Amino acid sequence: MPTQPEPLPTGLSARAAQETLDLLVGDWRIYQLRRGHRFSSDDLLTAWTALRAHPDARRLLDLGSGIGSVGLTTLWHLAPGATLRSVEAQALSWGLAQRSVAHNGLQDRVTLVHGDLRDPEAVPGTHAHDLITGSPPYIPLGKGVVSPHPQRAGARMELRGSVFDYAAAAARSLERDERSRFCFCHMATDPRPEQALRAAGLTLLARQEVRFRDGKAPLIALFTSGWEGERTDPPDLVIRRADGRWSETYLGLRRDLGAPEWADPQPASQM
Repeated sequence: MPTQPEPLPTGLSARAAQETLDLLVGDWRIYQLRRGHRFSSDDLLTAWTALRAHPDARRLLDLGSGIGSVGLTTLWHLAPGATLRSVEAQALSWGLAQRSVAHNGLQDRVTLVHGDLRDPEAVPGTHAHDLITGSPPYIPLGKGVVSPHPQRAGARMELRGSVFDYAAAAARSLERDERSRFCFCHMATDPRPEQALRAAGLTLLARQEVRFRDGKAPLIALFTSGWEGERTDPPDLVIRRADGRWSETYLGLRRDLGAPEWADPQPASQM
């Protein structure tokens, strides 16, 4: 199971009592709502993909950054001089990210932009970033029920654009260098990510399917793109074995990222 949230000190306001301060990666912590949108395996895998694609990146941009989990996880592994620009439109998530950045003393390395990634003022066309990450919402409006919770709604539904908008924003700001990369995750069964990259003038360099249980169909895919290059797809990533235990591959990548340790669940026959 995930590490239990750190209990908050007594005497805090009702708003603070609804939050947790949790380990994210290494010794960095992140503020989250107890009953809101919380960081997930999708975020961890997106950061892992980005770090494999460009471990020497210096100027990181995280699109639709939410509470900051993807950008901060990636930044933790980059050189001390690397910087992060984080763009998020949802006010509640942006505010939590502000507090996380302050808690970890990262004000000199992180710029938090409260804005819409489709807005050129939030994501200017300067081609200034050599690594860009994103975790676009998967569900078009009209295809599902919009949650009344603003965080959950924005994380799942395409309220402020789709993967096409993420790819277009990435193309505006991705440095025109052969090593520059845009990495993101999306639904494995959705054809739009590859269409979005082509529309933005980007080249798909790798697609990795993610199976949350061995033997099951992939639910998400991890995409690596750049301006040019040959496509090479790695093997599927399996999160849990058929018996329900974490796979060694997944536990290994969590260790490599410095993520909190998770207890291994019992095999399905013993649950």
